Amino acid sequence: MATMNPLDVMFMLMEAREKPAHVGGMALYEPPPDSSPDFLEHMYDGAISSDAPMRPVFTQRPYLPGGIGPWSWRQDDKFDLEYHVRHSALPAPGRFRELFALVSRLHGTLLDRNRPLWEAHLIEGLEDGRFVIYTKIHHALMDGVSAMGVTLTSLSTDPGERDMPYPWEVRDPTRQRAPRERPSIGSQLGGAARTAARLPGEVVGASTSALRTMASGFREEAAALPFTAPDTMLNVPITGARRFAAESWSIERIRAAGDPHGATLNDMVLAMSAGALRAYLLEEDALPEQPLIAMVPVSLKTRVGGDDEGGNAVGVLLCNLGTHVADAHERLSLIQASMSRGKQSFKGMSPFQILMLTALQIGPAALPTLGVGNIDFLRPIARPIFNVVISNVPGSPVPLYWNGARMTASYPMSVLVDGQAMNITVTSNAGNLDFGIVADRTKVPGVQRMLGHLEDALAALEE
Repeated sequence: MATMNPLDVMFMLMEAREKPAHVGGMALYEPPPDSSPDFLEHMYDGAISSDAPMRPVFTQRPYLPGGIGPWSWRQDDKFDLEYHVRHSALPAPGRFRELFALVSRLHGTLLDRNRPLWEAHLIEGLEDGRFVIYTKIHHALMDGVSAMGVTLTSLSTDPGERDMPYPWEVRDPTRQRAPRERPSIGSQLGGAARTAARLPGEVVGASTSALRTMASGFREEAAALPFTAPDTMLNVPITGARRFAAESWSIERIRAAGDPHGATLNDMVLAMSAGALRAYLLEEDALPEQPLIAMVPVSLKTRVGGDDEGGNAVGVLLCNLGTHVADAHERLSLIQASMSRGKQSFKGMSPFQILMLTALQIGPAALPTLGVGNIDFLRPIARPIFNVVISNVPGSPVPLYWNGARMTASYPMSVLVDGQAMNITVTSNAGNLDFGIVADRTKVPGVQRMLGHLEDALAALEE
């Protein structure tokens, strides 16, 4: 049994019926050329009948020792694989409309806390013959970078490889960790006390960096500071209803548009998103005069793709999106300057101090989500800390296969929290950037229009 880290505990505490706290992904596959029509059914049967060893992170469930804490993970003695892996088919005519409607519903439902917090849905019935694997996993169990790493280790660059592991299985049984003795509640509390003992020095270092960042930020146009974001239609209480939209763009095309400006791929993702948000809010007659501020997660993990990459290790940068500027190239320059300044603030800091700085910068945003305060009550007296989360999760630069089926797209689906009714997450896949947009269906109407606006934003940057 292992104690959760504070960030994982936050994701457990923030969850409610209207606020599912899981991340997900929708991977599209082309069946092997020589496969039979029941290819996916055979894959499903093989999954639930497999006796391969499981990754420990997929067989643990949340637990409160003694009913009082601290929040911990323990192995599920009644683990039922058939509950977690499910086989579905789309209704006719099997368009992407029906697919997105299904995964939107799946993404809006809570995971069962009495079981390990994940599900995998094998979905067939698309009119073009492709099939989908939609997965969701609680953010307390694994962050987006970790989930992507686990997925990549279950795939192959060889289209001829067969009998491959499922993502929840250990690829090499010899690498499975040996069972550990369960520590007593007293020893867990002792460990928590030792962790707390080193907090004062780390907090002082993070606080000093935060003050230095704020002091310099007030003097810079590109600065993005907490509580300087404008109030927008995106920063409202959310419901449990979700809507998902997704599309892919060529990395080569995006890089070519950014090269004349010295822009990184991540700069271009932010610029495309900023242009799309500006156009969408203009259509809704809801564009504020001040620039939108994006929260940009930065992974602190040194390695991706291990057998047990659980937990969260993420810092954040706040980025000025320049949505008050009509010119696409001027907007990109503001984004570049803002990101450069944010990265400078991390220099010389330990990963723990970056986590503490993150908590100091964005922690208040979690208070309404945790039941402390109310978004509607706070809106007249305080601006949002940020307006939207835009995340870029690294994927694979080469084509990948699962038992001969090629993964043609991998669309990420992130989590929404109170006051954040839209999330934009991007991952790379074999020469493409796959954009996944999750929004509250009742608060963000017609989110699929964002896809057209992303294309227009890229075209403007190409001019």
